[in-house]
Amino acid sequence: MRLYQKIYLVFIASLLAVLAISAVFWRLGPPNTPRGQEAEFAAAIAAAALPSEDAPIAKQQEAIDDLAHRLHADVGLFDDELEPIVMAGRPVPPPSGDRSGRMRWRRGGPSWAFHLPDDRWIVVRIPLDRPGSPFSARSRMTGLLFFLGFMAVAIAVFAYPVVRSLTKRIERLQAGVETLGAGNLSARVDIEGRDEVARLADSFNRAAARIEELIGAHRLLLANASHELRTPLSRLRLGLELYEQKNDPLIKAELARDIGELDHLIDEILLASRLDVTNTTQTREEVDLLALCAEECAHYDDATLDGEPIDVMGDPRLLRRLIRNLLENAAKHGKPPITVELHRDGRDAVLTVTDAGTGIPASEHAHIFMPFYRLGGDRKGTGLGLALVRQIARLHGGDAVVAPTAEATSRFLVRIAAA
Repeated sequence: MRLYQKIYLVFIASLLAVLAISAVFWRLGPPNTPRGQEAEFAAAIAAAALPSEDAPIAKQQEAIDDLAHRLHADVGLFDDELEPIVMAGRPVPPPSGDRSGRMRWRRGGPSWAFHLPDDRWIVVRIPLDRPGSPFSARSRMTGLLFFLGFMAVAIAVFAYPVVRSLTKRIERLQAGVETLGAGNLSARVDIEGRDEVARLADSFNRAAARIEELIGAHRLLLANASHELRTPLSRLRLGLELYEQKNDPLIKAELARDIGELDHLIDEILLASRLDVTNTTQTREEVDLLALCAEECAHYDDATLDGEPIDVMGDPRLLRRLIRNLLENAAKHGKPPITVELHRDGRDAVLTVTDAGTGIPASEHAHIFMPFYRLGGDRKGTGLGLALVRQIARLHGGDAVVAPTAEATSRFLVRIAAA
C-alpha cells in the first residue's frame, strides 16, 4: 500500500472514530446537560397546556387528542404509578422513570417521556411510517447515506490533494537518492515548503554537494598524485642504475634526497586527503602560536619574527605545518628577507608572512591554493604546500589569502580563531 493511501485511510478512520465517540457521548450523556434542561422546560409547557390531574377524563382526553394532532404523533398520559390515564393514536409504552427526557428508540418509533410537575408523565412517540417523518425508515436511510456520501466526497476533495502533495515530494526525494546512488553526483531535488520534508530535501542537497565535492577532490588528487610521483620514481630508477655502474657517493646522496622528496610528497598527499574529509581536528588543545612561529623561524637565517603572544585552540602539529609551509613557500618562490608578524584582530589571530619577491599576479590569487597548482610551470615543490595552509586554516575557523600591499607585493595572510 502506498504512503498516501495509508495517510488517506487514517483520515477516514479518524473521522469515523470521532463520529462514533460523539454518538456514544450523545447517547449516554448525563441528564444534567442542556438537553435535560430542555426536557424540564417541555414538561412545564405541557403541564400548562394540559388540564389538572383532577379534571375529568374526557377533558384530559380532549387535550391529549389536540396535542397528538398538533404533533402528528402518538401521545400518552400516565399517572405517578406509570399507569395510563388517556392516550391518542396508537398505544405508547409507559415511561421508564428517567426524568431527563432522553429520546429512546422503541418499537414503532422514537419516543420521549416528560415528567410533569404534578408527577404525571406524558410520552410522545413519532411513528416511523408517518408520511414525511424524519424518523421513517426510508428517510433515516436516505439521510444516513447522504451524510456518509457527503463526508466521503468532502474528504476525497480536501484531503487527497494535501496527502498526495506531501507524498509526491517524498517520491521526488527518493528519486534523487536513487539517481545519486546510480552515480550521478550532480543529482539535486527541489526544496518546496518549510516543513520537515523541505528540511530533509535541503539536507540531501547539502550532503550530495559535499559528496560531489569530496569525490571530485579525490579524483583530482589521485590524478595529480600519480603524475607527481612519476618524477621522483623515475629519478630513483635512473639513480639506482647509475649507482650500480659507478658506485659514486654523490649518486647515493642524490638518491637519498629523492627518497626524502618522495617521502615528503606522500606525506603531504595523505595529509591533504585526510583534511578533505574532516571538519574537526583530532587533537584540540591550547597552543601558543607565537612560540610555534619562533621555533619554525629559527630554521631560516633570513627570517625575522615580530608579534604578541596569542593562544589558539587547535592541533599543534597542523598549526606547525601551516607555519612551516608558509616559510618554505617564501624561501623557495620568494626572496629574502622573510618577515613573519602575528597580532590580534578582534577575536582572530592574524599571521602574515612577507618576502621581497615579486608576488603573485592578481589573476592567480584564486588558483594558488588549489592542490598541485604551480605558477608558470614552476617545478619547485609539490604544489600542495599552500593548499594545506588553507585547509588547516579553515579547519581552525579561519582562512588563508594572498594579501599584497603597496610596500610588500609578496604577502600571505592567515586568520585563525583565537582562544
